[in-house]
Amino acid sequence: MTDELIGKKLNTVDLLDYQDGAVVSREIIRKETGTVTLMAFEKGEGLSEHTAPFDAMVQVVDGKADINIDGKSSILEEGEMIIMPANVPHALMAIERFKMILTMIRS
Repeated sequence: MTDELIGKKLNTVDLLDYQDGAVVSREIIRKETGTVTLMAFEKGEGLSEHTAPFDAMVQVVDGKADINIDGKSSILEEGEMIIMPANVPHALMAIERFKMILTMIRS
């Protein structure tokens, strides 16, 4: 966990800046049971299809993304979320630049 964040009121969008042509991430919490990571994607950037051995929740906090789970596309915008089940192929692409909170639960 990033100590400078503990016990402070924070604006999620301001915790991480966009970088041209890149995906940027900042881990906020790391525990044995899971992690919380803030990620920023420039338009056209994404994560290729992969699987994870545990459930994950994506919360879009800025912008718009196409999130594909097992071949089904969902467009998410600020304030929306989706749960990606364990062991199911998923990918995402920034339709416009966007930021998300990725919460992964390992138990």
